[in-house]
Amino acid sequence: MKLQKYSIGTGDRFGCQGKAQLEAIIKAQEKGINIAIVWNKSYREHLITKTKPIDVLKEARDAVRELNWKGNYYIDADHVDLSNVDLFIDSSNYFTIDIAKYIGKMASDVEIKNFIEKYKIYVGKIFIPKIEEVLITNIKQLKTVGEKYLLAIKEAGQIYRKVEGKKGKDNFIVEISMDEANEPQSAIEILFILAAIADENIPVQAIAPKFIGRFNKGVDYKGDIEQFAEQFETLLAVIQFAKQEFSLPDNLKLSIHSGSDKFSIYKTINATIKKFDAGIHLKTAGTTWLEELIGLAMSGNNGLNIAKEIYIKAYDRFDELCEPYSMVIDIDRLKLPNPKKAAEWTSEEYTRALTHEKSCPDYNLHFRQLLHLGYKIAAEMGSQYKKALKKYDEIIAQNVTENLFERHIKKLFL
Repeated sequence: MKLQKYSIGTGDRFGCQGKAQLEAIIKAQEKGINIAIVWNKSYREHLITKTKPIDVLKEARDAVRELNWKGNYYIDADHVDLSNVDLFIDSSNYFTIDIAKYIGKMASDVEIKNFIEKYKIYVGKIFIPKIEEVLITNIKQLKTVGEKYLLAIKEAGQIYRKVEGKKGKDNFIVEISMDEANEPQSAIEILFILAAIADENIPVQAIAPKFIGRFNKGVDYKGDIEQFAEQFETLLAVIQFAKQEFSLPDNLKLSIHSGSDKFSIYKTINATIKKFDAGIHLKTAGTTWLEELIGLAMSGNNGLNIAKEIYIKAYDRFDELCEPYSMVIDIDRLKLPNPKKAAEWTSEEYTRALTHEKSCPDYNLHFRQLLHLGYKIAAEMGSQYKKALKKYDEIIAQNVTENLFERHIKKLFL
């Protein structure tokens, strides 16, 4: 199974927008851009929304049938590890193996020594095609990479082989994720991480590093765009080099997690992948959930009341909601709307505050980030929330499709 050059992860917290998401992919195809759709949902999201991996597969199949989609589609077991991968094996054909929590844990002295011995031939200058920077390596750097990442990659190997044992070789796609690590990986680290992945015989088709800057949930990139551009270009070059050097899959590409709404770097990504003729995978997960909220607010009446209730309860449970996502949010509590004031908002006021339109003076990125995490509140509403989604399906679906196509696909690929 081979992932296409361009792909996009379309997470859907409540499993109601699969058709609307696929509509955006079809619109892209009509414009000559072929993008693989990957429905992704993590174990944590399943726990919160009380769903199972098979539910994601059912949603995808329903959308594919209703729209007569003839292209490939994928079901991503997002951020899995050995403790939960078994739950996803039957219903998924894409596995994002998360190794972040193993980074820094040591492999055995013998394993690290063997790693250094094998790759010491690269000590010195490494000339990577298409970039001016010359990578300079030494034994100390090799040792550091081995100590920091080798055990994590071996853990990924165990997970891969467990899935392969049940699904068979070449019957699924593997991505390896490090985006939730404490610090970005350097070009040298990525190079030898890929070498270690090759040693584990993992046919990795996407790798998600931690990039420079902040990739906060649901809002724009925060950081030095020029530094990001330099890192992004260097990593693309390193991946192309590593594919040849370590016999990795020829379609191996970068994956950008928490990639939704990173509008200020889409132009850079677009130009660089064209320069390198490289693929890209972008995960947009929570942006669909926010479009549901916007649609509810736009509908007025009961829909607006539900949207308000979710914010008011999220505000009251700020610490609880934020704790699991501390690495990917920057919320100033003092800049959040007063709940009593928000309770009096009109549809337009709520919508302007939440819609990611930076030119609008009422847009509030702190409000948007907190609501990105607030799907737990909606999940606790149970049938009340699901019934509202069905009642206002037309306006919500239109929002979801337009957001994914106009704000993401067009900006990133066209």
